[in-house]
Amino acid sequence: MKKSTKILLSVLLIISLALFLFNIYAGLMALILFIALFMSVEISQTSKLHPDIEARLNDDAKGIELRNRGNAAAFNIHVAVVPMNIEFDIPSLKEEEHYQYSFETMVEEAKVVVNFENERGVRSSESFIFSALARDEDDPLKPVFPLFGWKEKK
Repeated sequence: MKKSTKILLSVLLIISLALFLFNIYAGLMALILFIALFMSVEISQTSKLHPDIEARLNDDAKGIELRNRGNAAAFNIHVAVVPMNIEFDIPSLKEEEHYQYSFETMVEEAKVVVNFENERGVRSSESFIFSALARDEDDPLKPVFPLFGWKEKK
């Protein structure tokens, strides 16, 4: 957390505690404002530097497209296509950047495992199951950026 943010939150906490001396209701309102501001700052801190790599099978089933949907660049990306015994590496994908990989033949079904790390060096892994005949599994309720580390598998 930045120093200026810490100072602002500290001043707000001192003011809210001082308001308890004059009026308990004003002190409670200021304390609620402090808690809301503190939660907002924490959410903004956890939502930074999260790459989100998505892999999709092309419409012609002759390749995959990798896309970074997160809000940070992904580095040292290693992709493995499981039944086809294909592995390749990508140095980095910036935000909203795409990467195409073509196969020699059409893929009926495959599982793609993507390993990558963020700017801090934290490794993440995602896997996708593809089928040329199945529907796209794009989740409309998935958040735009991961909050509170909900994606991290330990």
